[in-house]
Order: sequence, then C-alpha cells, then structure tokens
Amino acid sequence: MARGGVTVLVGTTKGAFLISGGDDRSGWGVKGPFCDGWPINHVIGDPETGLLWAGGGGDWCGAGVWRSSDGGETWKVTRLTKGTLDDWAANDPETAAFLNWEPQDLPFEDSFQQIWSLGFAHGTLYAGTKPARFLASRDGGETFEHLEGLANHPSSDSWSPGAAGLVLHTIVSHPQDPQKIWIAISAAGVFASEDGGKSWERRNRLSNAAACEGHDHPASARDGETGHCVHNVMRAPGTGDVLYQQNHHGVFRSADGGRSWDGITEGLPSTFGFPIRVHPRDPETIWTFPLNGDTQGRFPPNASAAVWKSCDGGRTWADKREGLPQTACFFTVLRQAIAGDSRDPAGLYFGTNSGSVFASLDEGESWTEIARHLPTVLAVEVLDRA
Repeated sequence: MARGGVTVLVGTTKGAFLISGGDDRSGWGVKGPFCDGWPINHVIGDPETGLLWAGGGGDWCGAGVWRSSDGGETWKVTRLTKGTLDDWAANDPETAAFLNWEPQDLPFEDSFQQIWSLGFAHGTLYAGTKPARFLASRDGGETFEHLEGLANHPSSDSWSPGAAGLVLHTIVSHPQDPQKIWIAISAAGVFASEDGGKSWERRNRLSNAAACEGHDHPASARDGETGHCVHNVMRAPGTGDVLYQQNHHGVFRSADGGRSWDGITEGLPSTFGFPIRVHPRDPETIWTFPLNGDTQGRFPPNASAAVWKSCDGGRTWADKREGLPQTACFFTVLRQAIAGDSRDPAGLYFGTNSGSVFASLDEGESWTEIARHLPTVLAVEVLDRA
C-alpha cells in the first residue's frame, strides 16, 4: 500500500473490505471481501508500515486475527479459539477433507468466541474479546498472550452482558505513554490501566450526578455512576487526558482520564446512540450519531439521518444533514462504525447496517455515499498514509 493514500477499513458480517480514495480522497473503489468471509468486528492499520489486522470470528470458525502485509492483497489468520467446524472435522474425516481442515493447537481453546476490538500502539497489538478478555501480541499478531490483570479485577464477577454479550469493544491507548490504556466493556463500564495492563481501575464516577440521574431506564446513570453499558470511548488530542463516551443512555465527557464524567447529552435529540468521534486536532470538536432509542427501533429520530456535531466540547450541538437520507431512513450506525482521517480539513466516515458507507471531507458539514450494498457494516477505521 503506497504512501499518500486514504483507505477506509470496513469490517462486516461477511468479511473485511477496503475502500480506497487515494491522496485526494476521491474516486473511491471497493475491494473485498477478505478474510474468507468471516464476520469481522474490527479492522485497523499501522500508518507507518501499512500492516493491516482484522479481528472477528464466531461460533462456526472460532475467534482469530487476520493479518495482511501487502495492502490487503493476501491475508493470513492467527486462530485463537476453536469453533463448531473443529468439532465436526475432528470427528469426520470426510468433513475434514471437504473443509481442508488440519488439527491445530489453539492457544485459548474455547474460552471466547470472537475478537471484538483491536488497537495498535507502541509496537503492541491489543485485542478485546467476547466474553471480555484483554489480549496482547508483541510480534505483530503472530501470537497472543492473555493479560490477566483485567480478568482478575475485583468487580469481574459482577459484570453483566449487554444485548450483544459481554464484549470488550473499545481499546484506547495514549500516544506518548505506553503504560496508559483505557478499555470499555458492555456492560461493565470504563477501566483504565497505568502500568501497561497489569492492573486496572474502574472509572465510571459522575461529577454532575444531580444533573444526570433520575431516569428510569435500567442502563441510565444512577448511584453516582454513568451507567455501565458504555458503547464507545475516544481520547481527545492535546494536553491532558480528555475522554468522551457515548453511553447506552447519554453522552459524557471526562477531563481527567475517566476519573469523573460530566453528562453532555443536552441538546441532542435522544439519549441513545453507539459511536463517538473526536477531531484529530481540536479536543472540543466531536461528532455522534443519535438513534431514536434502544426499544424504538434503533434508527435515526423521525427516520431522518443526521450526524450531530459539537464545537465546544458538548455544551451545544448542531445537526448535519446535507447529503444524508431525510425520509424513510431506518439504518443503524454501530459502536465502531465512525472513523476519521487526520487531513485538514478532517475527513469523517461512517458505515450502516444497511451496507452503505458515507464520507465527509469538510468535518461533517456535508456527506457523500462512497459505497453501498455491502454486508452489514460492523466497524469503520481509516488508514491514512499521508
């Protein structure tokens, strides 16, 4: 993959796809599906080397991480747990031959079903699983170890699964300090480590509890905490550890690395949504995609799509609709399905469960559909090799 290009990395229920727009972010072309059609929950890339990783799996194939070192032309999988195919093939030579299956020593046997999230920082590839475990690879995804500090957290026996299960869906690294890591689990909340994942602190405390509590939804803020059904977390650039999260029942901002959170949902059309995105240079500019509610269909309010933008850290919000469908729009944008590049102006990209990918090259003011008729989009990331 040559320097100078922007590639949108898309994980779907039927494999990974790459949408390339070149250095000028135009003439978008779709390649895929890759990864043998596995369900792929997350695809990321390293802009320095161009390496790509795709994590996913399921009951049939087990969990694994795919790796490409040639811009997506070829992929190799590191399988981590077994699936139904292994049980079938191990007991039936004809099935084994049909599937071209050979016995493998899978390091985690049947301890989790899927890779749900990936993160690469300071030479380490991290992976989050379903059910929630935290893995690390020091060799680019060839082998993984289980970082047991999270599993040994005193609260672990009380973690409750969300609707999609007990998933570790968000991994946030500090760009300068390799010891600082944040993760989010649905529905156990936000956790932070300052020793590279050896130990963890749970960070869900509200600083403006009186303003945020009082809702009767079971996932809403209460008892001085944000609510543990966190959907997505992102760190803002610049000084300090400013974090934003889209929760099952609101949007929150932390100025102190998650030690306390302020509710910033006021001004949005609903409390429910999945992703949050922060500007690559401005810590006060953020975007989210509200949905009408978790039991109302999980589509845009009034079936009219809008990305909501704040330029003041969530104090005020404005809807951005140009280029998005404004009638009969019933798609969902999932928790890992909004991403951005680092250009000026910054580009934004999101995918839908109806198989479309939209792009904005003016920081969310207007939108263009750059791909359609893909499988259900589970995740969107950007490899920006400027």
